Amino acid sequence: MTDYLLLIFIFLFAGVAAVPIATHFKLGSVLGYLLAGIAISPLLTLFNVDVISLQHIAEFGVVMMLFLVGLELEPRMLWQMRMRLLGLGGLQVLLSALAVMGIAMALGQPWSVALAIGLVLSLSSTAIVLQSLNEKGLMKSDGGKGAFSVLLFQDIAVIPMLALLPLLAISAAVPEATAVDPDAAHGAGMSLVDGLNSWQTALVTLGAIAAVIIAGERLTGPLFRFIAIARLRELFTASALMIVVSIALLMSLVGLSPALGTFVAGVVLATSEYRHELESDIGPFKGLLLGLFFMTVGAGINFTLLSENLVIIVGLSIGLIALKMLVLLIVGRFFNLRGANLWLVALSLAQAGEFGFVLLSFTVDSNVIPTDIADQLLLIVALSMLLTPLLFIIYERVIAPRYEMANDRDADSIDERCKVLIAGHGRVGGIVNRMLRGAGFSTTVIDFSSSNLEMLRAYNIKVYYGDATRPDLLHAAGIDEASIMVIAIDNKEAITELARYVVSTHPHVHVVARAVDRHHVYDLWAVGCRDIIRETFDSSLRTARSALHALGLTPEEAMKVSHTFETIDRRYMREMADLYKPDVPSHRNQAYVKKVLELNEEWGRQLQAEIKEPEKDAE
Repeated sequence: MTDYLLLIFIFLFAGVAAVPIATHFKLGSVLGYLLAGIAISPLLTLFNVDVISLQHIAEFGVVMMLFLVGLELEPRMLWQMRMRLLGLGGLQVLLSALAVMGIAMALGQPWSVALAIGLVLSLSSTAIVLQSLNEKGLMKSDGGKGAFSVLLFQDIAVIPMLALLPLLAISAAVPEATAVDPDAAHGAGMSLVDGLNSWQTALVTLGAIAAVIIAGERLTGPLFRFIAIARLRELFTASALMIVVSIALLMSLVGLSPALGTFVAGVVLATSEYRHELESDIGPFKGLLLGLFFMTVGAGINFTLLSENLVIIVGLSIGLIALKMLVLLIVGRFFNLRGANLWLVALSLAQAGEFGFVLLSFTVDSNVIPTDIADQLLLIVALSMLLTPLLFIIYERVIAPRYEMANDRDADSIDERCKVLIAGHGRVGGIVNRMLRGAGFSTTVIDFSSSNLEMLRAYNIKVYYGDATRPDLLHAAGIDEASIMVIAIDNKEAITELARYVVSTHPHVHVVARAVDRHHVYDLWAVGCRDIIRETFDSSLRTARSALHALGLTPEEAMKVSHTFETIDRRYMREMADLYKPDVPSHRNQAYVKKVLELNEEWGRQLQAEIKEPEKDAE
């Protein structure tokens, strides 16, 4: 018992210590977990811990993650992804496998071994990539969606790979080849498809998938309504885990990937009323198991073998990353990925994946790949995964800023001159544009998102593509003849710089600028902008009014308190803007802190007086 508690403590302590440090230095949690695993590797060796067995347990975190991803995708959205799923994903796997196979054959490997190596290394890490995309808020981008399509196809491709790899041993005429249960790659000891012919296996497989779909649609609601009778939160959690485990078990029994099965179940339940309940219950377990998985990857690196073949292993790992990046850059262009999105797909998917550990073990058991080569390939897989967070850092700090500053297509020619210019047509600029046009005013709208423009033009909304912060584009848009400019772009610094430029070079233009937060208001005030709208201020006031009404105030009383709060806030804003210093943290600016405390006291006196006054009148 003590040994198990010590092992649990080691992993928990390593994760808790390493991840905050990695996050502080903007390295991401995945790299933190990987480094934690490397750090505790000597301790695990000292205690004779079977890291591979732990890794098989932790891989269930990938299963849970794909279930949660499926919950975010409705079947309609999945159908819309079919071209990228089959085309982008299929070409990536095929071309990567053939390219690696060619290089392996050039290095002297037989074609069967080379093909097996190509198939293994063509896969990417679902766990690391999806975790990093979600963590960095890139999942909804075109590049994030493209990467997800490729990963999903790869998970599907594992199934035919498991069927093909034993045939390579037969074709290679390896005398030691033995029949191996394909389901061993999923960690199961038995399979319902053992002894069945191909069409019987296909029927069982289709039946299992149909059972998952029907059960997801028909049984989930009644199950949760039954559980709700007990009014125990832990039973909901247990039920959510039971759903995922049962689906994974069924998929393993019929020889399918548990991750793929739970993804299908997630898609089926994406429209369920219990979707958010399932997400909240499973999320913590997914996070813990994924963290454990990443640590086992770091701890599983064979440093003795790595040191003996350091140059070869590192060179092959970097070569693999470069090769897969090249393939993805070429294939991505055929599917309209451009600029930063194309590089995001290429950099995020350039590594080998966790299924590589499974398939390599399978190929050794099937006598396809010799053990000594498989051991080196395991290091290449682990090292490429270890380098992946660094590739995301390169994307964030080198690639993305470059494409934020440069156009990946020429700006549109602007053929009209309007008195109103609107920079940005997102959730703020779009509403402004619709209201002004509805009131009869003509507007010139400039937006920097080509995908957003394509959607808007489908609704006959005239928007020009271009970077509104460029002086030449503003001149072409008619800034000299304009009377009003609404700045509604997303980037905080870009808003400030654009406001500074227009106020200083075109003083006749009335600038209405979107402020991201209170401190941004002060920045805009400092550059001369005087019509500043805090993007969440009015909605926050409405939220507070609703809360006051729920606490017992009448709508009129709540409105009066809200009006008083807004009046005091606006009165103090000018004074606080003069005290604000952008280069000094606000909590270290003593004059600013003093004024905030005064404002809080003023709010307290005035607002409470507003509430008490109606009470006196009632008496």
